[in-house]
Amino acid sequence: MKNLPDGFTKSPRKSPLTDPWEPIHWKLSERGAVLGLEVREAHCNARGFAHGGLIAALSDNAMGSSLVLKARKKFENDSLSAVTLSMTTDYIDIARIGDWLEFRPNVLKVGRSIGFTELKVIATRDGEERTIARSNASFKLV
Repeated sequence: MKNLPDGFTKSPRKSPLTDPWEPIHWKLSERGAVLGLEVREAHCNARGFAHGGLIAALSDNAMGSSLVLKARKKFENDSLSAVTLSMTTDYIDIARIGDWLEFRPNVLKVGRSIGFTELKVIATRDGEERTIARSNASFKLV
């Protein structure tokens, strides 16, 4: 993408699962770590729109990262991380090649050992935003 939306930079977080989907971008907001990417062919299913697995994986990533950032700050412990206990994703609409996707998390609660999050996936094309999915997850802090 030539012109990234305001505030986005290349995500520092890497994993073997997401490497083929690069470049993935992020920005920090008061609600958490917002992920973003432009939908390309490598992100699509056989029907030509963004694959549900991509949406679920990046939703999990954004929610987990956001929870960890909040927990580290709350407990003043930079070694905290999180593992997913449960996650649900509802698919509402589709995203096509060229759409900009944003994974917008919201941390609902950070407890001593468990945290709760929610997220909306927004597709933007020609300045028009559409919600294409929503997720909820709980995480174990470790």
